[in-house]
Amino acid sequence: MEDLTRHAVITGATSGIGQAAAVALARQGWQVTVVGRDPGRLDATLGAVRQAATGPAPAGLLADFADLSQVRELAAELSGQRVDVLANNAGLVVGERVTTVDGHELTIQTNHLAPFLLTTLLRAQLAPGARIVNTASMAHTWGSVDPADLDRRNGRYGSWSAYGASKRANIMFAAEAARRWPELLSFSFHPGVVRTRFGTPIARLFYKLGPGLATPEQGADQLVWLATEDPARLENGAYYVLRKVTAPHRQARDPQQAALLWDASEAAVRLP
Repeated sequence: MEDLTRHAVITGATSGIGQAAAVALARQGWQVTVVGRDPGRLDATLGAVRQAATGPAPAGLLADFADLSQVRELAAELSGQRVDVLANNAGLVVGERVTTVDGHELTIQTNHLAPFLLTTLLRAQLAPGARIVNTASMAHTWGSVDPADLDRRNGRYGSWSAYGASKRANIMFAAEAARRWPELLSFSFHPGVVRTRFGTPIARLFYKLGPGLATPEQGADQLVWLATEDPARLENGAYYVLRKVTAPHRQARDPQQAALLWDASEAAVRLP
């Protein structure tokens, strides 16, 4: 008898909206694989997800997206498993320019190139109708993507402009994936301003003490909704805010720019 249990792989799942989404999907009976880079936090997340699970026990896998070899190892560990939802949720912002072992600027690698590589490597395991859900941000309006200079080597470096560019890349990646892989569903979304441990030290203080911020569960709402909603009610390739299709920055709506980004990303992660 065919196993109809749905499987979600969630990166950046050891805190914030990633952890909240993992708990919510496990509570609905999903098989959940949580991905993080810190062993202690991964174990704690697995404990929380196990308590909520009404279906299969969750699995945990370690991968640091600052090292693309670990992304390839992660894909290999998932080899042979059907993936119904791939939630590309891992992300960071850093206070100053950092170059990874792969030679890329850390923000664009962690937030865009690594999930782009993981998604492409898992492409064969994403069955028709499977969903790719990219956590983007309204911050995508803060930084422009230059497909010819993804690592921002030209001009002055800014932490939040680099972060904004990576979030714009998330939106462009989702839109282009919908065009190139129409048998799949691909989305991006803004989760709101969420009370998490995300960002630079000053940003983390704001996220801890700032008034009126969303809870991780509220921020995860759209991720869970995009993973489970009737596909007839969703628009493939779209960017969502508050469960509504929303027009992103004009560059993120440009198919030519998105195609250039895709080709540049393939070259950056050395895909054939």
